Amino acid sequence: MKKLQGKVAIVTGASAGLGRATALALAAEGASVVVTARREERLRLLVDEIGEAAAFVAGDASLESTAEEVLAAALQRFGRIDILINNAGQGNYKQLVDTTAAEYDEMMAANVRSGFVFSRAVAPHMIAQNSGQIVFISSVAGLSGAANESVYCASKFAQLGFAQALDAELRPHGIKVTALCPGGIKTEFAVGHGRTEESVAQSRMMDARELAETIVFTCSLPPNLRVPQMTIRHMG
Repeated sequence: MKKLQGKVAIVTGASAGLGRATALALAAEGASVVVTARREERLRLLVDEIGEAAAFVAGDASLESTAEEVLAAALQRFGRIDILINNAGQGNYKQLVDTTAAEYDEMMAANVRSGFVFSRAVAPHMIAQNSGQIVFISSVAGLSGAANESVYCASKFAQLGFAQALDAELRPHGIKVTALCPGGIKTEFAVGHGRTEESVAQSRMMDARELAETIVFTCSLPPNLRVPQMTIRHMG
């Protein structure tokens, strides 16, 4: 039997990169998936690739209305929700003096608020079934501050604190909360906002499919085991 047979997962930020790879990896292990992001055409192609075990909702992951619509789609189509992958996020690597208040708000919405509204939406259903897995895709930038990443690091530190608090709050209800802290991944993330396509291609960053397998592992543990936090780095 596949590791996640019968499970239903929501993946935010699923139109590209790690989110897309994660949706494919979860589906390959038997999970039904509801994917969301702002780029509808990419979501449509992803769902076509997965097949009947997938559905999509296009929208901004930082909005309550998007979280509610995605949850409703999961319940209507598949009847339950077992896994939430809070993957939506944004990178913008700049010096503080070059960062605008609007950029700060946008990054906090993408990296922190999105996880809040989606976790808040699914938690009552997971509590009712006394089981569930919530995974936050944080970053090594949430573990140590770095120059030219002050706002990004702030958002990732906040994400880790939120995940740790949720772990304590939801564990009595049989719900596991995990924060994954990867290093660089070879995706379009932050290209044009501190990274270039060339620098990413020439790096030893992780492949998104490799990290997606770590997410599958986290979601496949026996009921009595959990991973509160994990740091994942490439060999470079």
